[in-house]
Amino acid sequence: MPGTLHYSVIRSNRRTCAIQLKNDGTVLVRAPMHMKNTDIDRFVCQKEGWIQRSLKQMQRAEETFCAVPPLTSEALQALSEEASCFFPERVRTFAERIGVTFGKVTIRCQKTRWGSCSAAGNLNFNCLLMLTPLQVCDYVIIHELCHRLEMNHSARFWAEVAYVMPDWRESHTWLKKNGAALLRRAESSEAIM
Repeated sequence: MPGTLHYSVIRSNRRTCAIQLKNDGTVLVRAPMHMKNTDIDRFVCQKEGWIQRSLKQMQRAEETFCAVPPLTSEALQALSEEASCFFPERVRTFAERIGVTFGKVTIRCQKTRWGSCSAAGNLNFNCLLMLTPLQVCDYVIIHELCHRLEMNHSARFWAEVAYVMPDWRESHTWLKKNGAALLRRAESSEAIM
């Protein structure tokens, strides 16, 4: 194992090796089923500088969010009210562009999800999205509306998302980097919407 870097290996029928950094600092190496451990170690050793820099960047982002106090029930209520005004109009705009219909738009303070779409077309959005950049809100809206075309995460689904928002990966990455810390800001609140 290179240096003092600890990592776990997940083997599958893939052709190449890849590194995944989890929000909790866990390093996962996804490797082909028959790749030798020494080859995996060599791969990780070559990427160790990038891994260490990325982990430090994630830690700095985490510390920044942790330095911000938890949201009060009143603050969550205010975010919910703001989201109740913002999301329906924005959903209508993107629904027309995508060419889909939708049912009810509901705002909640969810612990693990940013949005959801039911088979009936009802949409739920997390009020904490009001604390994210506008492009992240748009990405979640587009993501959920594209489920009106594809109720899965297939290649066809992602092609629909990319058609409306070609740079969707930036927002997806923003949520992966910052989402967990943002969700924790609401954990200590007594209010559940």
